[in-house]
Amino acid sequence: MEITEYFSLLWNDYTLRTITLGTAVLGAICGMLGSFAVLRKESLLGDAISHAALPGIAIAFLITGTKDSSILLLGALISGLIGTLWIRGITSKTHLKSDTALGLILSIFFGFGMLLLTFIQKQPNANQAGLDKYLFGQAATLVESDVRLMVIVTGISLFVMLLFWKEFKMLLFDADYTKTIGFNTKFIDVLITFLIVLAIVLGLQTVGVVLMSAILLAPAAAARQWTNSLSKMVVLAAIFGAFSGVLGTAISASQDNLSTGPVIVLVAGVFVLFSFIFSPGRGLLFREIKFRKNRNDLELMKTLQFMYSIAQDHENISHPHAIRILNNFHGFTKSSLKKLENEGWVAIDGQEWAMTEKGFLRAEEIYNQPIGNE
Repeated sequence: MEITEYFSLLWNDYTLRTITLGTAVLGAICGMLGSFAVLRKESLLGDAISHAALPGIAIAFLITGTKDSSILLLGALISGLIGTLWIRGITSKTHLKSDTALGLILSIFFGFGMLLLTFIQKQPNANQAGLDKYLFGQAATLVESDVRLMVIVTGISLFVMLLFWKEFKMLLFDADYTKTIGFNTKFIDVLITFLIVLAIVLGLQTVGVVLMSAILLAPAAAARQWTNSLSKMVVLAAIFGAFSGVLGTAISASQDNLSTGPVIVLVAGVFVLFSFIFSPGRGLLFREIKFRKNRNDLELMKTLQFMYSIAQDHENISHPHAIRILNNFHGFTKSSLKKLENEGWVAIDGQEWAMTEKGFLRAEEIYNQPIGNE
C-alpha cells in the first residue's frame, strides 16, 4: 500500500481511522505533558515510569484473568504511581540523587515485571497470549473504546492544564517564589507528575514500555528549539506529537512488517533532528551562519582599525596607500576590502586605497573599544 492510498482509505476504513486517531491523540497528549517533563529536567522520569508500569499490567492480569485493556492500564497506572512515589521518597529521604533513584526503580520494577510475564506465559491456559505487546507496543490492537479513553483523558488533562496554568508555569520557573506566595507546591508537583504518568500509561498499548519515553520527550525536545514561550512550546509539542503519530502510522501501514510504535518514534526523531539543525536561534545551521558572520565582521573591523592606524599618521586622512601593504596584515582579504568599499569606509583606485572621512570616524569610534563588543 502506498502512503497516498493509505490517506485515501483513511476516511472509509474503520481500522485505519481508529489507529490513526489513537496515535494522533497519543502524540498530542504526550507532546503537551512531555514539555513539562523536559523543562523540569526530568527526562528520565518517563523512562522509569513506563518500565515501572509493567508489573502493574501483569498483576492486573493475574488478579482478573482478563486482558481487558482498561483493567490492565489501571494496573499500570497504579504501578507507575507507586514507582513515582518511591523515586520521590528515595531522593527526599536519602542522600541519593534523582538519577540513581530513577535507575533503581526502573531496573527493579522492570525486572519484577519481566519475571511476572515469564510466570504468566508458563501457565497452562492460553488466555495470557499477547501480554508481551506491552513491551514494544501494538497499535493494531487499538479499538474504538481505547481511542475514546485517550480522547477523554486528553480532554481532562487539557482542562487541568488550563485551570492550573499559572501555578504550573510558576512552579517550573521559580519554585521558591511559588511557595513563598502561598501556593501548595507539593500538590502542584504531584498533579503534574500524575498527568505525566497518565500519558505514559495511555501509550503503553501503542508504543510499548521500551519506547514510551521517546514519544513523551521527542516532540517536546523538538518544540523547545523553536520558542522560549511555554504556551507556544506546549502547542508545538502537541502538533509535532500528533504529526509523528499520523505519519508513523501511515508509513507503518504502507510497508509490510513495520511495527507502528518504532516508526512513530523514528518520525518523532526526525522532527527533533530537523529542529536541532534548522530552528532559528538555537539550530546548528543558524548558529554556524551567525558564527561565520561574526567572524567576518570581526575581521572587517580589525582590517578597518589597521587602516586607521596607517591613515592617522598622515595629515590628510585620504592620502592614498598601496593595497599591498595590507597583505602583511593577518585577516585581510580582498572580500573584506570590497565590503569596506561598499560601506563607504574606504575608496579604491586601482592598486591603491584611501580612507574616507566616514570610515575614519567609524574606526575612531571603535579604536579604543574591545573588538569583541562590536
